[in-house]
Amino acid sequence: MDGPTSRHTLAEHARIVADQADHHALTLESILATLRSAKLTDRAARTMAIDVAAGALVSLREQTDQLRSSMIEPVTGAFARLRNDLRPLVRHSDLDVQFVEPPATGRALPGEVAHAARAIVRSAVLALVDEGATRRVRIQWDCDGLNLLIAVRDDGRGELTAHDDSLRPIAERVTALGGELGVSSTTGWGSDLRIRIPLDPPTGPEPRILRAPLSEREQEVLRLVGVGRRNRDIATELGVSENTVKFHVSNLLRKAGASSRSELIALSRS
Repeated sequence: MDGPTSRHTLAEHARIVADQADHHALTLESILATLRSAKLTDRAARTMAIDVAAGALVSLREQTDQLRSSMIEPVTGAFARLRNDLRPLVRHSDLDVQFVEPPATGRALPGEVAHAARAIVRSAVLALVDEGATRRVRIQWDCDGLNLLIAVRDDGRGELTAHDDSLRPIAERVTALGGELGVSSTTGWGSDLRIRIPLDPPTGPEPRILRAPLSEREQEVLRLVGVGRRNRDIATELGVSENTVKFHVSNLLRKAGASSRSELIALSRS
C-alpha cells in the first residue's frame, strides 16, 4: 500500500474511532439521563434505557463491521494474531499446535477476511479436539494472490466429515465469504480441513427472485445470516428472543425456496 493510500486509510480509521467514542458517550449520557429522570417510573425508565442500549449495540456492531472491512492486514500479522488467540488453548492443555508461517510476501488481507479466518481456525481446532484423541494440530496459511488458503490437520481418530455438526458454523461462515470447505479423514490417522477464502468479494450469480416480499425485520435477519451470524448472536444484536429469530429464519427459508441455511446465506449474498 502506497503512502497516500496508507495515510487515507489511517485517517479514515481515526475518524471512525472518534465517531464511535462520541456515540458511546452520547449513549451513556442518554441512559443516565433516563435513569435519573424524576418524570419516569422505574419501569418506564428501565424500558427506555434498554431500548437505548439495544439500539446502541446494533449501531456499534454495524460500525465495527464497517471499520473491519475498511482496513487491511498483512497476512503475517494476521497469522501472528491467530497464534496469540490460540495460546490459551495450548497453555492449558497437552495439545501440540504447530504453525506453518505464510509467506511474508503474500497479499495483505482485507480486515473482514483476516477476522473471519482467525475465527474459522479457532472453531476448526476446537472441532478437531472435541472429536477426541487429538494430540497434535498443524495449522498452515498460504496466499495465491486471489485466495487465502487454510489447512488444519490433526492426528485424531480421523472420523470427522463435512456433515459433522461441529463444522456447521464453519461451513456457514466460509459460504458467507464465498469460499469453500473440504474435509478428508483417514480412520486412525486424523482429519484434514482445507479452506479457501477469496480475498475479493465474489461477483455471484444473478439474484433469485423471492417468492414473497420481506418485512423490515426479515431483511435485518437476512443481512445478519448472510454474514455468518448465529441465531443467538442475531437475537442479541436485534434485541429479540432466539425463538423469534428462528421464526424469521424459517420464514426466510420458505420465501427464498432454500432447503438449508447455507443455501440461504448464498442467496443473501446475491
